[in-house]
Amino acid sequence: MTTNTVPPERPTIPGAVQSTAVSDRSFIATWMFSWLLGFLGVDRFYLGKIGTGVVKLLTLGGLGIWWLIDLILTLAGVQRDKEGRLLPDFEQHKMIAWIITAAGFGLWLLTAAISRVFVYTPAEWPMMPWWQGQ
Repeated sequence: MTTNTVPPERPTIPGAVQSTAVSDRSFIATWMFSWLLGFLGVDRFYLGKIGTGVVKLLTLGGLGIWWLIDLILTLAGVQRDKEGRLLPDFEQHKMIAWIITAAGFGLWLLTAAISRVFVYTPAEWPMMPWWQGQ
């Protein structure tokens, strides 16, 4: 004989956010802030995380490590606002964000490599007169 028992409902905690709730903050804005100004904590301030934004500002993005971690979290779509809500337009814009970020890092690496070549060029190599300061 089976009885139909209804499992008790979970108590709701005031102020708790459902896991399916969506933030009013933009993924594009968060990604751009994280990528370009993340070392100053602007992405954290935008998401409402003022305390960690100040710490990130004072440590210059955790000497770059925290900046990179937040950028990866944002690009992976797991970055949340202060209330724990996911960013709504991630699925629409994730591909272009990844492409632009990869192109930016690739351009940075190329520029760094080219500048390293010019550091180690001998001074005897012919250069433009304006380059040599003549």
